Amino acid sequence: MTKLLSSSTIELTQTFHYSTTIYDYDIRWTCLGNAASPPLIFVHGTPWSSHVWHTYALSLSQYFRVYLFDNPGFGDSPLGKPLSGKADTITKAVALDADLAQQSEVFAALYKFWAREWQDFGAHVVAHDHGGLMTLRAHLLHGCDFRSLCLIDVVALGPFGQPLFKLVAENEEVFNALTGPVFEGVVESYIRDAAYKDLDRETMAALKRPWIASEDGRKAFVRQMVQANSRSTEEVEGRYHEVGEKMPVRIIWGKEDGWIPVETAKRLREKLNAKDVVVIEEAGHLIMYDQEGRLGVELGWWLSNVNQKS
Repeated sequence: MTKLLSSSTIELTQTFHYSTTIYDYDIRWTCLGNAASPPLIFVHGTPWSSHVWHTYALSLSQYFRVYLFDNPGFGDSPLGKPLSGKADTITKAVALDADLAQQSEVFAALYKFWAREWQDFGAHVVAHDHGGLMTLRAHLLHGCDFRSLCLIDVVALGPFGQPLFKLVAENEEVFNALTGPVFEGVVESYIRDAAYKDLDRETMAALKRPWIASEDGRKAFVRQMVQANSRSTEEVEGRYHEVGEKMPVRIIWGKEDGWIPVETAKRLREKLNAKDVVVIEEAGHLIMYDQEGRLGVELGWWLSNVNQKS
């Protein structure tokens, strides 16, 4: 059974406000470590939050200025609110944000807000799941220059969609109507499927809590499933070759990832011109829980290496 190495909780104590042309966002974030240390950002995916990075953030904050945040609609960050007079103009496609255009723009703005303290140095970035597509869009479309990029079991190449995504997308009203133990069972089964090893009770409770604690949480979970079923990388995939030309890139993958097959890692390496691929055995999509120690070693080695060369 997989158990956290540390039970310490990191609170997201600060708020970044940002407005796009149609939404207002309030992003919850925090940072750890010495302000003079090299910046390091962890980016989570769906349906997770910054909670998945707590153990690594605490350890690496001894050597880096570590930044954590929750994406809009995840963890402690609420969904964006339509600007006054804009609600009726927002199409279903825009609201769904399947290509992560909105989330990526918000992340890029947050990155540039933090960067004011870095004296022209970019941050090292570690991303998981759809956090991978977010960071790639932030770099290619919004001019965010990273010192290095480590992509872990990321959403970045099609085809997309699991059977559950399709089922929920085709029966959205039915899933929105589920409540109580039935809905909790759906969420718990989904989370369990992402891990290769059994998750301990404390970890499972922390991962599912945001989605089952309120009606807004339940609707948000369903929305994330519908969004994931329509994922698109068309706008940026043709430019992936530029990424490895501008920064060192490492790809880490769980060999037993049942959500995004390990074969994707090799395809992505070729597309991005990444330096290397590390495949970790006995690890699924939730590699940070399946193989905490091994992932910690790989991250520590990578960050130490690229930080010395940058």
